[in-house]
This record gives sequence, structure tokens and C-alpha cells, in this order.
Amino acid sequence: MHMGSFDYQLLNLMQSNTRRTTEEMGQLIGLSATAVQRRLKALRQSGVIEKEIAVLSPVELGGHILVIVEVVLVQGGSSVVDNFKKKTLAYPEVQQSYYVAGDNDFILVIATKSMQRYDIITQELFLNDKTILKFHSNVVMGNVKVSLEVPLL
Repeated sequence: MHMGSFDYQLLNLMQSNTRRTTEEMGQLIGLSATAVQRRLKALRQSGVIEKEIAVLSPVELGGHILVIVEVVLVQGGSSVVDNFKKKTLAYPEVQQSYYVAGDNDFILVIATKSMQRYDIITQELFLNDKTILKFHSNVVMGNVKVSLEVPLL
């Protein structure tokens, strides 16, 4: 999809607040509500906008423990890597899973309601898996910045 300046402006607005009306967005960038609707539809259909989500407050929901886990596999190989990718997809607590280059093979972001639940996850996901050489848990003390926004302009 060929994108113009208006498309990038719309994407910036959508990233920060998907609840804006098409009228509001149009006023902010100088387009009609109909033109905004048409462009957003095209951005959704092309896959540029993958999904629109609600960001929930863990504090308001009773709190969560956030853990960033570094994982090293015993050996590489596409089947070992693919199997671990599939395992992480089975856990709703795994918010993010990255296959990375460097000292680690994977970096996971895991959110759980309790340390007891995290213990169960570590046993199932890491300790009972012979393809895992080691893992290191980093418990988050506080959020400094949390964002999924892609820098556009």
C-alpha cells in the first residue's frame, strides 16, 4: 500500500488514542470524516493496522507481577526454536516473546497474578524442558515507559 502524509498522521493519532472519532481526527489533520474513514479502512485491510486493543491497568485489576525472562536454549536448530515459540504461545501470561540474537535466544515478558503462578510457569515452560540450558528472571519493580507505538514521523 502506498501511504501518504495523511496516512502517517492518522496512524500517529490512532496509536495514541483509538477512541477519537473520525470527525476529530479529520479536524486535527485537515480531512473530512468520510476521507478519514476511507483511509482507515484501507489501512486496516492492507494490514498496516494489525489490531486495535484496550490497554488495561494492572493496578486497577488487583495488581500483577511483571517478569522479563532471558532464555538460552541448549542448542539451536529450527525445530527446537519453533517448539519453544509454540510453547510460549500457549501461555496467556506470556505477553511478549522475542526470538533474539546475542547472548540469549529468547526474551519473554510475563505477567502473572502471583509469584506462585510464576513458579508454575517456570516449572512447565523452563525447568521441565530439556532444550532450555538456562533462564534468568528479572522482576519489574516499576514501569518507566510502556508503549507499543511505532515511531512514524
